[in-house]
Amino acid sequence: MEHQKGKFGPGSLRSNQCPNECTRRCSKTQYHKPCMFFCQKCCHKCLCVPPGFYGNKQVCACYNNWKTKRGGPKCP
Repeated sequence: MEHQKGKFGPGSLRSNQCPNECTRRCSKTQYHKPCMFFCQKCCHKCLCVPPGFYGNKQVCACYNNWKTKRGGPKCP
């Protein structure tokens, strides 16, 4: 898969692409179910999922900036 500039930014996905992108994003975690739940919630809101299995959130500001009530990261 070729990584194009802008491929991961806000609005780069359609909501029907979220399950596949979140499966990729959450594939290495031992907390698969919660990762998938929050990733899909974030993806549907932001229409983007950062590249890789963790980190890289700066490319998707909405995904990066959505916080829990306690101020922690909402999106995996």
